[in-house]
Amino acid sequence: QVQLVESGGGLVQAGGSLRLSCAASGRTFSNYIMGWFRQALGKEREFVVLINYNGGSTYSANSVKGRFTISRDNAKNTVYLQMNNLKPEDTAVYYCAATTSWTTKVDNYDYWGQGTQVTVSS
Repeated sequence: QVQLVESGGGLVQAGGSLRLSCAASGRTFSNYIMGWFRQALGKEREFVVLINYNGGSTYSANSVKGRFTISRDNAKNTVYLQMNNLKPEDTAVYYCAATTSWTTKVDNYDYWGQGTQVTVSS
């Protein structure tokens, strides 16, 4: 089992920045590919960005390219999401998740955090 706990969400004005963190415990963190997803009210959960085992490769959804950056610190068992130039449409609950596959599909992730709310005001 892997336990994931997100933090860092909050209310920010459009154009602002937030940094989310996701702390992992349980099985060896570096054995997992990590992803961030988000779910806006009334919408399906969607892929945001993922990072490989050692942080050497990342892949982002087109909607966040150039604005969001994922990173990880395997020594701290933590993955981060730096979000810049936030827009009202980025408002959602953000989840981190762990998988052993290089995938953007929600169903292929094995472990999920409880989520953290990000609200961007216009």
